[in-house]
Amino acid sequence: MLGMSFEPFLALLIVGFVSAFVLHYIVRYRMLSGFDGFLGKWVVAWVGAWLGSPVLGHWGPHAANEYIIPAFIGSFSLAFLTTLGFRASRAAAAEAFNKKEVPAPPAQLEMRKAS
Repeated sequence: MLGMSFEPFLALLIVGFVSAFVLHYIVRYRMLSGFDGFLGKWVVAWVGAWLGSPVLGHWGPHAANEYIIPAFIGSFSLAFLTTLGFRASRAAAAEAFNKKEVPAPPAQLEMRKAS
């Protein structure tokens, strides 16, 4: 699995691209709003596709010695869970920031004209 040839790499790259595209542009489930969010999701989706067959088994149709259905399931799962983790982290940080005690502003000092 580690020493994969170009054809399986390309097959997993396409599976990861489709998964990232669906999650980012069709479902609009985003960790970052720009193209960098899509690229990050694509990398994570590729890793999920790579882990799909060893974890979920070797079944279903295959192309370039990669099983497509387990690759799609792994790709969607890892991209979704990574995005979920980023969004949960951002929500927790925002909540912690909002609960932070903000000291009251100091009383206004009067400006007196010297006589």
